[in-house]
Amino acid sequence: METPAAVVTPAVYGASDRPPRGDYSRGGAVLADYTCPQDWASYTEADHDTYRRLYERQAAQLPGLACDAFIKALPSLGVKDRIPRFEELNERLHRATGWEIVAVPGLIPELPFFTLLANRKFPVTDWIRKPEEFDYIVEPDVFHDLFGHVPMLFDPTFADYVQRYGAGGIKAHELGAGEKLARLYWYTVEFGLIRQPDGLRAYGAGILSSVGELKHAVLSDEPRRLPLDLLRTMRTRYKIDTYQANYFVIDSFAQLFDFTAPDFTPLYESLKVASDIEAGVLLPGESGKA
Repeated sequence: METPAAVVTPAVYGASDRPPRGDYSRGGAVLADYTCPQDWASYTEADHDTYRRLYERQAAQLPGLACDAFIKALPSLGVKDRIPRFEELNERLHRATGWEIVAVPGLIPELPFFTLLANRKFPVTDWIRKPEEFDYIVEPDVFHDLFGHVPMLFDPTFADYVQRYGAGGIKAHELGAGEKLARLYWYTVEFGLIRQPDGLRAYGAGILSSVGELKHAVLSDEPRRLPLDLLRTMRTRYKIDTYQANYFVIDSFAQLFDFTAPDFTPLYESLKVASDIEAGVLLPGESGKA
């Protein structure tokens, strides 16, 4: 059983002029693994209304842009007019794939993050954005994490990929390669595209929860789209404050799962001597039209 942590340190990813969002103290309620009670009763009616409006707006854009697995699983989130209770959602999610969601106060460091995933626990930020942040928020909130991430965890193959990623992340952290592996997460779980028989579709949470990036990622001629290659992906920098300049495309979730089967140690050795690639840059022979 976890014991409460005296001090947990917020994580900071990317450049920011302000401290990380979220209450990481909560009177000792945040545990050493960064999980905490959801405290559903603390949400106001305004909070629930923000969630409802975000859900309705984003759900209306999904047809023809979101992948079939996401659209199929979205109703499993349950209520649309208020922030779901995590324990109720977990009853359905655990039956489907053995996963559960756990509340966290905000962004967490990579090792606790990897460890939770390896144990089929997905960390969900429990606070929700303010009305003035309705269209854009810098850090993930409960809407991004629930709406964007959780439906895909109802897909057995994708759910197994995320667990395998977490287990690999623990090893990457030990080898000093966590930052490189984080790019794979960014370009798959957050901003991945999949080619279905009826066309290109989004499965990444950062795309699916964004009012503007969904159409940009799937329909725009502006971004580069490349077939997912592990070395290429982990060499590629990404944008944290604009739409992505690159998207990596898979043909199936089975392909994604199989990519993570081999030992990544030789790959990390290659990355030590391979230079980073700036977002949006094409290498010789690449068309950007995958």
